Amino acid sequence: MATPIAGSRPALPVKGLMTADRRRRALEVCGMHPDHQEALKKNRVMLAKQLLLSELLEHLLEKDIITLEMREHIQAKVGSFSQNVELLNLLPKRGPQAFDAFCAALRETKQGHLEDLLLSTLSGLQHVLPPLSHDYDLSLSLPVCESYPPHKKLRLSVETVEHSLDNRDGPHCLQVKPCTPEFYQMHYQLAYRLQSRPRGLALVLSNVHFTGEKDLDFRSGGDVDHSSLVTLFKLLGYKVHLLLNQTTQDMQEKLQSFAQLPAHRVTDSCIVALLSHGVEGGVYGVDGKVLQLQEVFRLFDNANCPSLQNKPKMFFIQACRGDETDRGVDQQDGKDRCPSPEREASDTGTQELLKTRLPTRSDMICGYACLRGTAAMRNTKRGSWYVEALTQVFCERACDMHVADMLVEVNRLIKEREGYAPGTEFHRCKEMSEYCSTLCQHLYLFPGHPPT
Repeated sequence: MATPIAGSRPALPVKGLMTADRRRRALEVCGMHPDHQEALKKNRVMLAKQLLLSELLEHLLEKDIITLEMREHIQAKVGSFSQNVELLNLLPKRGPQAFDAFCAALRETKQGHLEDLLLSTLSGLQHVLPPLSHDYDLSLSLPVCESYPPHKKLRLSVETVEHSLDNRDGPHCLQVKPCTPEFYQMHYQLAYRLQSRPRGLALVLSNVHFTGEKDLDFRSGGDVDHSSLVTLFKLLGYKVHLLLNQTTQDMQEKLQSFAQLPAHRVTDSCIVALLSHGVEGGVYGVDGKVLQLQEVFRLFDNANCPSLQNKPKMFFIQACRGDETDRGVDQQDGKDRCPSPEREASDTGTQELLKTRLPTRSDMICGYACLRGTAAMRNTKRGSWYVEALTQVFCERACDMHVADMLVEVNRLIKEREGYAPGTEFHRCKEMSEYCSTLCQHLYLFPGHPPT
């Protein structure tokens, strides 16, 4: 919007008024995404009853979501309920950024419980599209009809933050290819037993909205991640528990409670996925405190979780492990090389004991979104690079590939991907995932077999 010359009256700069007019019309043409409208609609009564407007309207005015005239029109209504209804009637007409700005305003005015309500509804909608964050990938995430103020610069704080880069579209619908009876018959005897119904229990713990003193950013796109993993694990035959926005103490207590569930005794495996901001060796709770990953693994080891002894336990960590952004290097001329000589080693001198003993920690495999000391990447529409690759590979290859090999395939996809943020130092940045394993057999998930 044009800035009036000092001393001039607002009515004089006609060109500026026309520009503002065109901007208002552009907002109305673009409109709010249907999923965002639906989330507002489903929570309309609760919002109308509980919204506190006085400060909220000032934030929306500052973000150019409403005008002065709109604010006065809302305030002219008699009673808070009527004023709230008038705002809810206006929001869907205020462009593709209105929902995101509304959520941000709720956070800034200490009404985060209403934001959580909206985001929870949004994550349950089919083809979920989370609100776009102003802090990430601004020029690329906005619809083409929306012009964003040029003075708003891309802010990618590298400390304990997953970066939001590239310009691809939203999440895709998941389908898992079933295992054939022939494949099952050829492989089940040499692999971990995976026949129980459900296959096991899965816990997805996702922190999206942070309130602690650390001032950690809202993880825009995190909703896509946990929705995708919940869907994937259900399709693979797991009973899924979803926990959102937990403090560090809550994470510790609920992970411990999950590890002690009696159902582990009668199921064949277990999955834990942690999605949050992080540092090397730990993930953040929403209060800005760190939960050490070694403590998480300890809860599920052979000493503390006997119900899962000799059963495969899968962990997936979507979080930064440091503040370094991988800038990548140019490949030199020459053919691609993948030296991976296979080696086998066996211990034939194992002494038979009266009572079998186990190492304290075994039968675990853990996939990390990025390497030690580096940052992870996340797209505001499609979610994190790692979770997207993970769901893609598991949907396509769980039918005929064991988990360790699937994580190699995930590594390959992550290796090929690069950031898209022209004009910033993060353009063409890279990420590299990895995994570590104490599995003692192949872990096939055998989706769909035996058939129901």
